Amino acid sequence: MQLSVSILVVSVLGLFLSCVFPSADRGVPWTLGGPQTESLKTSLIQMPPFTPEDIDGVRASFPALSGDYIFFNTAAGSQVLGSVADRVRDYLITPNLVNDGYKAAADFINASPDEIVFGSSATQLLYNLSHALSFSPEDEILLCPLDHESNIAPWLALAARQNLKVRWWHPQLPPEDQPGCVNPKLDLTNPPISPKTRLICLTHTTNILGTIHDIKSLSAKIRLLNPQTLLCVDGVAHAPHRRIDVKDLGVDFYVFSWYKLFGPRISQLYASPCARAQLQSMGHFFNPAESLDDKIGLAGGWCQELIYGILAVVKYLTPRWEGVVDQEERLQSVLLGLLAGLDGKITIYGEWCGDAKVRVPTVSFRVRGWKSKDFVEAIERETNGRVKVSWGTYYSVRLAKEVLGLGDDGVVRVSLAHYNTVEEIRLFYTALLKVLGLEGSGNGARESDWKI
Repeated sequence: MQLSVSILVVSVLGLFLSCVFPSADRGVPWTLGGPQTESLKTSLIQMPPFTPEDIDGVRASFPALSGDYIFFNTAAGSQVLGSVADRVRDYLITPNLVNDGYKAAADFINASPDEIVFGSSATQLLYNLSHALSFSPEDEILLCPLDHESNIAPWLALAARQNLKVRWWHPQLPPEDQPGCVNPKLDLTNPPISPKTRLICLTHTTNILGTIHDIKSLSAKIRLLNPQTLLCVDGVAHAPHRRIDVKDLGVDFYVFSWYKLFGPRISQLYASPCARAQLQSMGHFFNPAESLDDKIGLAGGWCQELIYGILAVVKYLTPRWEGVVDQEERLQSVLLGLLAGLDGKITIYGEWCGDAKVRVPTVSFRVRGWKSKDFVEAIERETNGRVKVSWGTYYSVRLAKEVLGLGDDGVVRVSLAHYNTVEEIRLFYTALLKVLGLEGSGNGARESDWKI
Protein backbone atom coordinates (compact mmCIF):
# COMPACT_ATOMS: atom_id res chain seq x y z
CA MET A 1 0.00 0.00 0.00
CA GLN A 2 1.48 3.33 -0.99
CA LEU A 3 1.03 6.30 1.26
CA SER A 4 0.14 9.69 -0.16
CA VAL A 5 -1.66 12.74 1.08
CA SER A 6 -5.06 14.27 0.45
CA ILE A 7 -5.60 17.74 -0.92
CA LEU A 8 -4.45 20.04 1.84
CA VAL A 9 -4.72 23.79 1.86
CA VAL A 10 -2.67 25.53 4.50
CA SER A 11 -2.30 29.29 4.59
CA VAL A 12 0.56 30.15 6.93
CA LEU A 13 3.23 32.81 6.61
CA GLY A 14 6.38 31.22 5.32
CA LEU A 15 4.78 27.82 4.70
CA PHE A 16 5.01 25.58 1.66
CA LEU A 17 7.08 27.67 -0.73
CA SER A 18 9.35 26.21 -3.31
CA CYS A 19 11.91 24.47 -1.11
CA VAL A 20 9.29 22.48 0.73
CA PHE A 21 8.31 20.05 -2.01
CA PRO A 22 10.62 18.45 -4.55
CA SER A 23 8.19 19.11 -7.39
CA ALA A 24 8.23 22.85 -6.79
CA ASP A 25 10.65 25.43 -8.15
CA ARG A 26 13.42 25.78 -5.57
CA GLY A 27 14.49 29.20 -6.70
CA VAL A 28 12.92 31.13 -3.80
CA PRO A 29 13.23 29.63 -0.32
CA TRP A 30 11.03 30.58 2.59
CA THR A 31 12.66 31.84 5.74
CA LEU A 32 12.02 31.45 9.44
CA GLY A 33 10.82 34.91 10.21
CA GLY A 34 12.83 38.09 9.69
CA PRO A 35 12.26 41.02 7.33
CA GLN A 36 11.44 38.83 4.32
CA THR A 37 8.46 37.20 6.01
CA GLU A 38 5.89 39.80 4.97
CA SER A 39 6.87 39.45 1.34
CA LEU A 40 6.30 35.73 1.31
CA LYS A 41 3.09 34.74 -0.38
CA THR A 42 0.72 32.00 0.65
CA SER A 43 1.15 28.81 -1.33
CA LEU A 44 -1.68 26.61 -2.48
CA ILE A 45 -0.35 23.08 -2.79
CA GLN A 46 -2.15 20.26 -4.56
CA MET A 47 -0.87 16.91 -3.32
CA PRO A 48 -1.43 13.39 -4.64
CA PRO A 49 -4.70 11.78 -3.55
CA PHE A 50 -4.68 10.27 -0.10
CA THR A 51 -7.78 8.34 0.80
CA PRO A 52 -9.01 7.87 4.36
CA GLU A 53 -8.70 4.14 3.76
CA ASP A 54 -4.95 4.48 3.17
CA ILE A 55 -4.12 6.16 6.47
CA ASP A 56 -6.71 4.11 8.33
CA GLY A 57 -5.10 0.92 7.06
CA VAL A 58 -1.63 2.06 8.05
CA ARG A 59 -2.69 3.10 11.53
CA ALA A 60 -4.70 -0.07 12.04
CA SER A 61 -1.42 -1.98 11.68
CA PHE A 62 -0.25 -0.43 14.96
CA PRO A 63 -2.43 -1.41 17.95
CA ALA A 64 -1.12 1.45 20.13
CA LEU A 65 -2.58 3.98 17.68
CA SER A 66 -6.13 2.83 18.37
CA GLY A 67 -6.26 4.96 21.52
CA ASP A 68 -6.36 8.72 22.03
CA TYR A 69 -2.62 9.31 22.39
CA ILE A 70 -0.63 11.23 19.77
CA PHE A 71 2.91 9.85 19.61
CA PHE A 72 5.47 12.45 18.57
CA ASN A 73 8.42 10.60 20.14
CA THR A 74 9.30 8.05 17.47
CA ALA A 75 13.03 8.78 17.72
CA ALA A 76 12.99 7.34 21.24
CA GLY A 77 11.18 4.20 20.08
CA SER A 78 8.46 3.66 17.50
CA GLN A 79 5.10 2.02 17.95
CA VAL A 80 5.17 -1.72 17.23
CA LEU A 81 3.36 -3.45 14.41
CA GLY A 82 0.64 -5.81 15.55
CA SER A 83 2.02 -8.40 13.13
CA VAL A 84 5.36 -8.29 14.97
CA ALA A 85 3.67 -9.06 18.27
CA ASP A 86 1.78 -11.89 16.58
CA ARG A 87 4.96 -13.49 15.28
CA VAL A 88 6.73 -13.18 18.64
CA ARG A 89 3.79 -14.94 20.28
CA ASP A 90 3.69 -17.62 17.58
CA TYR A 91 7.35 -18.46 18.09
CA LEU A 92 6.91 -18.81 21.83
CA ILE A 93 3.96 -21.17 21.64
CA THR A 94 4.64 -23.11 18.42
CA PRO A 95 7.30 -25.85 18.47
CA ASN A 96 9.88 -26.41 15.73
CA LEU A 97 9.39 -23.16 13.83
CA VAL A 98 12.16 -22.33 11.38
CA ASN A 99 13.47 -18.87 12.25
CA ASP A 100 13.36 -16.98 8.99
CA GLY A 101 14.09 -13.69 10.79
CA TYR A 102 17.85 -13.94 10.25
CA LYS A 103 17.61 -13.96 6.47
CA ALA A 104 14.86 -11.33 6.47
CA ALA A 105 16.98 -9.01 8.62
CA ALA A 106 19.99 -9.45 6.34
CA ASP A 107 17.97 -9.03 3.14
CA PHE A 108 16.45 -5.85 4.56
CA ILE A 109 19.83 -4.07 4.30
CA ASN A 110 21.12 -6.04 1.27
CA ALA A 111 23.49 -8.16 3.33
CA SER A 112 23.95 -11.87 3.92
CA PRO A 113 23.21 -13.60 7.25
CA ASP A 114 26.89 -14.16 8.01
CA GLU A 115 27.45 -10.38 7.79
CA ILE A 116 25.09 -9.44 10.64
CA VAL A 117 24.84 -9.92 14.39
CA PHE A 118 22.08 -9.08 16.86
CA GLY A 119 22.36 -7.50 20.29
CA SER A 120 20.41 -5.75 22.99
CA SER A 121 21.27 -2.24 21.77
CA ALA A 122 23.40 -0.33 19.31
CA THR A 123 25.62 0.72 22.20
CA GLN A 124 26.26 -2.87 23.26
CA LEU A 125 27.02 -3.97 19.69
CA LEU A 126 29.48 -1.13 19.12
CA TYR A 127 31.25 -1.90 22.40
CA ASN A 128 31.56 -5.53 21.30
CA LEU A 129 32.90 -4.38 17.95
CA SER A 130 35.44 -2.08 19.59
CA HIS A 131 36.88 -5.02 21.53
CA ALA A 132 37.32 -7.04 18.35
CA LEU A 133 39.32 -4.40 16.48
CA SER A 134 43.06 -3.98 16.81
CA PHE A 135 45.14 -1.06 15.59
CA SER A 136 48.72 0.05 16.03
CA PRO A 137 49.84 2.68 18.56
CA GLU A 138 49.52 6.22 17.19
CA ASP A 139 46.95 5.18 14.60
CA GLU A 140 44.10 7.68 14.44
CA ILE A 141 40.36 7.47 15.04
CA LEU A 142 38.14 10.26 13.73
CA LEU A 143 35.03 10.99 15.80
CA CYS A 144 32.27 13.57 15.45
CA PRO A 145 30.44 15.51 18.21
CA LEU A 146 27.20 15.33 16.20
CA ASP A 147 26.92 11.65 17.10
CA HIS A 148 24.95 9.80 19.74
CA GLU A 149 27.34 8.75 22.51
CA SER A 150 26.98 5.10 21.47
CA ASN A 151 29.20 5.84 18.45
CA ILE A 152 31.72 7.81 20.51
CA ALA A 153 32.28 6.20 23.93
CA PRO A 154 33.31 2.72 22.66
CA TRP A 155 35.94 4.29 20.42
CA LEU A 156 37.34 6.55 23.13
CA ALA A 157 37.73 3.44 25.28
CA LEU A 158 39.43 1.62 22.39
CA ALA A 159 41.82 4.54 21.89
CA ALA A 160 42.74 4.48 25.57
CA ARG A 161 43.37 0.71 25.52
CA GLN A 162 45.49 0.73 22.37
CA ASN A 163 47.21 4.12 22.66
CA LEU A 164 45.48 5.56 19.61
CA LYS A 165 45.16 9.21 18.69
CA VAL A 166 41.63 10.63 18.70
CA ARG A 167 40.81 13.42 16.29
CA TRP A 168 37.50 15.27 16.14
CA TRP A 169 35.61 16.19 13.02
CA HIS A 170 33.93 19.44 14.04
CA PRO A 171 30.93 20.79 12.15
CA GLN A 172 30.74 24.30 10.83
CA LEU A 173 28.13 26.59 12.33
CA PRO A 174 27.14 28.86 9.43
CA PRO A 175 25.84 32.38 10.06
CA GLU A 176 22.13 32.49 10.76
CA ASP A 177 21.14 33.16 7.17
CA GLN A 178 17.70 31.84 8.04
CA PRO A 179 16.45 33.75 11.10
CA GLY A 180 15.43 31.36 13.85
CA CYS A 181 17.50 28.44 12.59
CA VAL A 182 20.77 26.98 13.90
CA ASN A 183 22.08 24.41 11.46
CA PRO A 184 25.52 22.84 12.07
CA LYS A 185 26.99 21.19 8.98
CA LEU A 186 29.87 18.85 8.21
CA ASP A 187 31.92 19.40 5.09
CA LEU A 188 31.57 15.87 3.74
CA THR A 189 33.55 16.78 0.63
CA ASN A 190 36.68 17.31 2.70
CA PRO A 191 36.89 14.81 5.58
CA PRO A 192 39.97 15.44 7.75
CA ILE A 193 41.69 12.15 6.96
CA SER A 194 45.41 11.57 7.38
CA PRO A 195 47.59 8.62 6.31
CA LYS A 196 47.24 7.32 9.88
CA THR A 197 43.43 7.40 10.01
CA ARG A 198 42.15 3.86 10.54
CA LEU A 199 38.54 4.42 11.63
CA ILE A 200 35.91 7.09 11.00
CA CYS A 201 32.69 7.02 13.03
CA LEU A 202 29.68 9.07 11.97
CA THR A 203 25.92 9.07 12.29
CA HIS A 204 23.82 8.66 9.15
CA THR A 205 21.16 10.99 10.57
CA THR A 206 21.51 12.99 13.77
CA ASN A 207 18.94 12.23 16.46
CA ILE A 208 18.51 15.93 17.36
CA LEU A 209 18.99 17.82 14.11
CA GLY A 210 17.36 15.28 11.81
CA THR A 211 20.05 16.07 9.22
CA ILE A 212 20.91 13.32 6.72
CA HIS A 213 24.60 12.83 5.93
CA ASP A 214 25.52 11.63 2.44
CA ILE A 215 27.25 8.46 3.59
CA LYS A 216 27.62 7.02 0.09
CA SER A 217 29.61 10.03 -1.14
CA LEU A 218 31.66 10.10 2.06
CA SER A 219 32.52 6.43 1.70
CA ALA A 220 33.70 6.96 -1.88
CA LYS A 221 35.82 9.90 -0.76
CA ILE A 222 37.39 7.87 2.03
CA ARG A 223 38.34 5.09 -0.40
CA LEU A 224 40.15 7.62 -2.56
CA LEU A 225 41.99 9.31 0.29
CA ASN A 226 42.93 6.28 2.38
CA PRO A 227 41.65 2.81 1.43
CA GLN A 228 42.79 1.41 4.79
CA THR A 229 40.29 3.56 6.68
CA LEU A 230 37.19 1.82 8.04
CA LEU A 231 33.83 3.63 8.17
CA CYS A 232 31.44 2.88 11.05
CA VAL A 233 27.96 4.39 10.66
CA ASP A 234 25.26 4.75 13.31
CA GLY A 235 21.98 4.36 11.44
CA VAL A 236 19.63 4.25 14.43
CA ALA A 237 17.98 7.61 13.70
CA HIS A 238 17.96 6.97 9.95
CA ALA A 239 16.57 3.45 9.58
CA PRO A 240 12.92 4.24 10.43
CA HIS A 241 12.76 6.74 7.58
CA ARG A 242 14.78 5.42 4.63
CA ARG A 243 15.61 2.18 2.88
CA ILE A 244 19.13 0.96 3.77
CA ASP A 245 21.47 -0.73 1.29
CA VAL A 246 24.83 -1.28 2.97
CA LYS A 247 26.50 -2.40 -0.25
CA ASP A 248 25.38 0.70 -2.11
CA LEU A 249 26.50 2.91 0.79
CA GLY A 250 29.93 1.28 0.80
CA VAL A 251 30.18 1.17 4.60
CA ASP A 252 32.32 -1.18 6.68
CA PHE A 253 30.05 -1.23 9.73
CA TYR A 254 26.40 -0.17 10.08
CA VAL A 255 24.25 -0.41 13.20
CA PHE A 256 20.55 0.24 13.84
CA SER A 257 17.75 -0.78 16.21
CA TRP A 258 14.59 -2.62 15.23
CA TYR A 259 12.62 -1.18 18.13
CA LYS A 260 12.85 2.23 16.47
CA LEU A 261 11.81 0.60 13.21
CA PHE A 262 8.34 -0.61 14.27
CA GLY A 263 9.75 -3.92 15.48
CA PRO A 264 11.01 -5.85 18.51
CA ARG A 265 13.46 -4.65 21.15
CA ILE A 266 16.64 -5.81 19.45
CA SER A 267 19.49 -4.18 17.50
CA GLN A 268 21.55 -5.24 14.50
CA LEU A 269 25.13 -4.64 13.33
CA TYR A 270 26.51 -5.23 9.84
CA ALA A 271 30.17 -5.74 8.92
CA SER A 272 31.45 -6.00 5.36
CA PRO A 273 33.44 -9.13 4.46
CA CYS A 274 36.67 -7.13 4.30
CA ALA A 275 36.05 -5.48 7.66
CA ARG A 276 34.92 -8.75 9.25
CA ALA A 277 38.23 -10.36 8.27
CA GLN A 278 40.01 -7.78 10.42
CA LEU A 279 38.05 -8.66 13.56
CA GLN A 280 39.45 -10.84 16.31
CA SER A 281 36.99 -13.43 17.54
CA MET A 282 35.58 -12.88 21.02
CA GLY A 283 34.12 -16.38 21.04
CA HIS A 284 35.44 -19.53 22.71
CA PHE A 285 38.53 -20.95 21.02
CA PHE A 286 36.73 -24.18 20.07
CA ASN A 287 33.82 -22.44 18.36
CA PRO A 288 33.63 -21.32 14.71
CA ALA A 289 34.97 -17.83 13.96
CA GLU A 290 33.70 -17.15 10.47
CA SER A 291 30.47 -15.16 10.65
CA LEU A 292 30.03 -11.84 12.40
CA ASP A 293 27.84 -13.58 14.96
CA ASP A 294 30.62 -16.11 15.57
CA LYS A 295 33.10 -13.32 16.19
CA ILE A 296 31.24 -10.83 18.38
CA GLY A 297 27.87 -12.43 19.20
CA LEU A 298 29.37 -13.92 22.38
CA ALA A 299 27.28 -17.08 21.89
CA GLY A 300 24.30 -15.08 23.09
CA GLY A 301 21.84 -16.67 20.72
CA TRP A 302 19.70 -13.62 21.39
CA CYS A 303 15.99 -13.79 21.83
CA GLN A 304 14.93 -16.02 18.99
CA GLU A 305 11.32 -14.90 19.28
CA LEU A 306 12.35 -11.28 18.70
CA ILE A 307 14.38 -12.19 15.64
CA TYR A 308 11.41 -14.18 14.37
CA GLY A 309 9.30 -11.03 14.65
CA ILE A 310 11.57 -9.06 12.30
CA LEU A 311 10.09 -10.61 9.16
CA ALA A 312 6.82 -8.81 9.89
CA VAL A 313 8.60 -5.44 9.73
CA VAL A 314 10.29 -6.37 6.46
CA LYS A 315 7.01 -7.47 4.88
CA TYR A 316 5.31 -4.28 6.03
CA LEU A 317 7.96 -1.78 4.91
CA THR A 318 9.36 -3.27 1.72
CA PRO A 319 6.43 -2.29 -0.54
CA ARG A 320 5.83 1.00 1.29
CA TRP A 321 9.15 2.86 1.30
CA GLU A 322 8.28 5.36 -1.40
CA GLY A 323 5.05 6.21 0.36
CA VAL A 324 6.76 6.45 3.76
CA VAL A 325 9.20 9.05 2.46
CA ASP A 326 6.44 10.95 0.67
CA GLN A 327 4.22 11.06 3.75
CA GLU A 328 6.99 12.07 6.11
CA GLU A 329 8.19 14.85 3.83
CA ARG A 330 4.77 16.41 3.92
CA LEU A 331 4.44 16.01 7.68
CA GLN A 332 7.79 17.66 8.39
CA SER A 333 7.04 20.42 5.89
CA VAL A 334 3.77 21.22 7.65
CA LEU A 335 5.38 21.23 11.09
CA LEU A 336 8.39 23.33 10.04
CA GLY A 337 6.14 25.77 8.21
CA LEU A 338 3.91 26.26 11.26
CA LEU A 339 6.91 26.85 13.50
CA ALA A 340 8.22 29.31 10.92
CA GLY A 341 5.09 31.39 11.32
CA LEU A 342 5.94 32.09 14.97
CA ASP A 343 8.37 34.90 14.16
CA GLY A 344 11.07 35.26 16.78
CA LYS A 345 9.49 32.82 19.22
CA ILE A 346 11.05 29.56 18.01
CA THR A 347 14.63 28.51 17.27
CA ILE A 348 14.84 25.40 15.09
CA TYR A 349 17.96 23.23 15.28
CA GLY A 350 18.76 21.51 11.99
CA GLU A 351 17.62 21.94 8.40
CA TRP A 352 14.89 24.55 8.10
CA CYS A 353 13.57 23.08 4.85
CA GLY A 354 11.18 20.13 4.63
CA ASP A 355 12.99 18.52 1.70
CA ALA A 356 13.26 14.76 2.28
CA LYS A 357 16.68 14.75 0.64
CA VAL A 358 18.24 16.64 3.54
CA ARG A 359 16.30 15.70 6.67
CA VAL A 360 13.97 13.24 8.38
CA PRO A 361 10.92 14.29 10.46
CA THR A 362 12.85 14.63 13.70
CA VAL A 363 12.34 18.32 14.48
CA SER A 364 14.04 19.95 17.47
CA PHE A 365 13.51 23.47 18.71
CA ARG A 366 13.49 25.79 21.70
CA VAL A 367 10.87 28.33 22.63
CA ARG A 368 12.05 31.79 23.60
CA GLY A 369 11.60 32.40 27.32
CA TRP A 370 10.88 28.74 28.12
CA LYS A 371 12.88 25.86 29.48
CA SER A 372 12.37 22.84 27.25
CA LYS A 373 11.18 20.72 30.18
CA ASP A 374 8.63 23.32 31.24
CA PHE A 375 7.30 23.70 27.70
CA VAL A 376 6.82 19.95 27.24
CA GLU A 377 5.04 19.70 30.58
CA ALA A 378 2.80 22.60 29.61
CA ILE A 379 1.84 20.83 26.37
CA GLU A 380 1.03 17.70 28.36
CA ARG A 381 -1.21 19.67 30.71
CA GLU A 382 -2.94 21.49 27.88
CA THR A 383 -3.71 18.21 26.08
CA ASN A 384 -4.43 16.20 29.24
CA GLY A 385 -1.41 14.04 28.49
CA ARG A 386 -2.63 13.14 25.04
CA VAL A 387 0.24 14.63 23.00
CA LYS A 388 3.57 12.88 23.63
CA VAL A 389 6.52 15.15 22.87
CA SER A 390 9.82 15.11 24.73
CA TRP A 391 12.77 17.22 25.84
CA GLY A 392 16.44 16.63 26.59
CA THR A 393 19.81 15.98 24.96
CA TYR A 394 19.04 12.40 23.89
CA TYR A 395 22.48 10.90 24.57
CA SER A 396 23.92 13.48 22.15
CA VAL A 397 25.33 15.63 24.94
CA ARG A 398 28.36 16.74 22.91
CA LEU A 399 26.10 18.00 20.14
CA ALA A 400 23.75 19.78 22.52
CA LYS A 401 26.40 21.38 24.70
CA GLU A 402 29.58 21.73 22.63
CA VAL A 403 28.04 22.45 19.24
CA LEU A 404 24.69 24.08 20.01
CA GLY A 405 25.76 25.71 23.29
CA LEU A 406 22.77 24.37 25.21
CA GLY A 407 22.54 23.09 28.78
CA ASP A 408 21.11 19.91 30.24
CA ASP A 409 17.64 21.18 29.35
CA GLY A 410 18.44 20.51 25.70
CA VAL A 411 15.67 20.88 23.14
CA VAL A 412 12.03 20.11 22.57
CA ARG A 413 11.90 17.24 20.09
CA VAL A 414 8.94 16.35 17.90
CA SER A 415 9.84 13.13 16.09
CA LEU A 416 7.30 11.89 13.58
CA ALA A 417 6.72 8.69 11.63
CA HIS A 418 4.71 7.86 8.54
CA TYR A 419 1.77 6.80 10.70
CA ASN A 420 1.34 10.33 12.06
CA THR A 421 -1.13 12.71 10.43
CA VAL A 422 -1.54 16.37 9.60
CA GLU A 423 -4.54 16.43 11.94
CA GLU A 424 -2.28 15.35 14.82
CA ILE A 425 0.13 18.17 13.98
CA ARG A 426 -2.81 20.58 13.98
CA LEU A 427 -3.82 19.48 17.47
CA PHE A 428 -0.26 19.89 18.70
CA TYR A 429 0.02 23.33 17.11
CA THR A 430 -3.29 24.44 18.61
CA ALA A 431 -2.02 23.42 22.05
CA LEU A 432 1.26 25.24 21.38
CA LEU A 433 -0.59 28.47 20.61
CA LYS A 434 -2.61 28.17 23.79
CA VAL A 435 0.47 27.49 25.92
CA LEU A 436 2.22 30.53 24.44
CA GLY A 437 -0.86 32.70 24.82
CA LEU A 438 -1.09 33.25 21.07
CA GLU A 439 -4.49 31.77 20.37
CA GLY A 440 -6.60 34.39 18.66
CA SER A 441 -3.75 36.88 18.66
CA GLY A 442 -3.17 36.78 14.92
CA ASN A 443 0.21 35.12 15.37
CA GLY A 444 0.78 31.87 13.56
CA ALA A 445 -1.91 29.88 11.77
CA ARG A 446 -5.61 30.35 12.37
CA GLU A 447 -8.01 27.47 12.82
CA SER A 448 -9.82 28.64 9.68
CA ASP A 449 -6.61 28.25 7.68
CA TRP A 450 -6.85 24.46 7.99
CA LYS A 451 -8.86 22.53 5.46
CA ILE A 452 -8.25 18.86 6.15
